[in-house]
Amino acid sequence: MAEGALVALHSCIRRHVSGDLWYLSDMTNLDLNLLAPLDVLLTEGSVVGAARQLRLSPSAMSRTLARLREVTGDPLLVRAGRGLVPTPLAVALRERVRQVVEDAEAVLRPAMKLDLHALSRTFRLRTSEGFVESFGPALIARVARDAPGVRIRFLPKPDKDSASLRDGSVDLETGVTGKEMGPEIRTLGLFQDRHIGVVRSGHPLSRGKITPARYAAGQHVLVSRRGLDQGPEDDALALLGLERQVVATVGGFSSAIALARASDMIATVPEKHTHTLCEEMFRFALPVTLREFTVSLFWHPRLEADPAHRWLRSLVREVCDETLARMKGGKRRGLARGTGAQPKAR
Repeated sequence: MAEGALVALHSCIRRHVSGDLWYLSDMTNLDLNLLAPLDVLLTEGSVVGAARQLRLSPSAMSRTLARLREVTGDPLLVRAGRGLVPTPLAVALRERVRQVVEDAEAVLRPAMKLDLHALSRTFRLRTSEGFVESFGPALIARVARDAPGVRIRFLPKPDKDSASLRDGSVDLETGVTGKEMGPEIRTLGLFQDRHIGVVRSGHPLSRGKITPARYAAGQHVLVSRRGLDQGPEDDALALLGLERQVVATVGGFSSAIALARASDMIATVPEKHTHTLCEEMFRFALPVTLREFTVSLFWHPRLEADPAHRWLRSLVREVCDETLARMKGGKRRGLARGTGAQPKAR
């Protein structure tokens, strides 16, 4: 490590630890190698979980925790039933230690050259239902080929809140930009998508022209994570003087598609995002006009220059492009067209 980097690293750690880590004030005796395991232990709250993430044995992780307890003069994690809970000091230090580690990584990063075959890291990717099924297999295959030490942990996305990106519990997220997204969050467009209708094979709508009236006359399942009783398709139908009957509301696309597959209900879902979930079903273009939308990739700016993170962002976009190119021909052959209508004059 260059002398300048050492000075900068020493400075950033002193800046963060001087307030709370008063017992580590003798920087010449500070074992900087303890910072990374301390960060993981405080995040995981588990010796076994921390050992797994750092690829250490549980006994080695236990010895590291013992050393941290000796250095800090605090137990940090204490037994509570079958698990461990953080002490008040550990809770107070969690965010500050995380920032220390991130600052240290930022200091060292310019001198690092990314070696994908040597990279050992777990990335947490939060997505809505359908993304994993449609794009996950190709992404995992590419990661296994290019960086065999990397693991992808897919997490569910119950809301659009960007708090998980800010606190570091999620590395990447896919979705549509909303008002809940923080202004500092970085964005990369992946693909344009639109809503389509899906019904079971052999459904009455699979025969004949699909008009707005026929679409509205069916029984519908609505997807709403917030429990709303209307969607954008209802506004479009209202402009035509039509109203549909929503008989069920669910919180995700897979539930809506499963209901439509097993009944005469109609589900309205994103076309590309849920492509794999809708296999063997009859899909049709909506007979009403809805605005297209962009599915994007989101991350926190602290990871902007991280070489491994930058590689993964690029890989996700490549995989989406390649997967959509393969889907394109099949979707053109299998997607029926609805017959749209113009709104009534008001």
